[in-house]
Amino acid sequence: MNNRNLYFALFFLTPMMMVPLLIAQETNSTPSPSEQRAMTILKNMTEYLAHAERFSVNIRDGYDAVQESGQKIEYGEARKVIVSRPDRLRFEVERSDGQKVLVIFNGHDLTLYTAKNNFYATLPRPGNLDEIIKYATDDLKIRVPLAVLFLSRFPSELDNLVVSADYVETTTIMDVPCDHVAAQTSRGVDFQAWIAQGSEPLPRRIVITYKDETGEPQFWADLSDWNLAPAISDALFTFTPPDGAERIQFLNEVSSAAPTASPKKEGEK
Repeated sequence: MNNRNLYFALFFLTPMMMVPLLIAQETNSTPSPSEQRAMTILKNMTEYLAHAERFSVNIRDGYDAVQESGQKIEYGEARKVIVSRPDRLRFEVERSDGQKVLVIFNGHDLTLYTAKNNFYATLPRPGNLDEIIKYATDDLKIRVPLAVLFLSRFPSELDNLVVSADYVETTTIMDVPCDHVAAQTSRGVDFQAWIAQGSEPLPRRIVITYKDETGEPQFWADLSDWNLAPAISDALFTFTPPDGAERIQFLNEVSSAAPTASPKKEGEK
């Protein structure tokens, strides 16, 4: 198979980039005042984001890649995100190795472009943001960093995700007074969130710890320059291929076009 056809199935497969959508374990214990306070803060944040018709935010993140020796190597990305509900999304990404990537969804087509190779792939996929994110993560195997933040069902996902939470402290992140909360999920994933106080309870920092993974790697993200009323135009969600750009296929398109009569041999991809 042409390696270029694999490219768009692989370049977003960055480990430990999305909070998994987990099923919470039921508990009969009465929540402590600390847990009640933490859950109220988290719930307010999810409701606020889920009801935002549009927003933009800059995200600077990093994640641990645990080596065979046990050493942790950190990689990262800078990302500008623009969301316009119900069905438009734009990611401008620059990875720590300098690679630049553009992702656009306009309600009809999903397009990914990488500047280094001047490749792009476009896939017709009508739907809303929740549907395209689910399709991208489940079917295309694309890892969308902090994808749950962009879902309109964010509040219900939080209810299913968290099994315990605690209020840690009041602190300041990037000159913004924040509430620091810590939470645990049912499958060995802990996370901390620093959420702005006041009338705009937006997340300013998130740290995720994968306790069941070797070396307990972490993912962290700082979220800044929130804008709840960004200027939106159709041009932002329209992809025009640069000169010389080559269109390639998503991996699932290649797999769908492959003959089904010949089973794969063990170890073949």
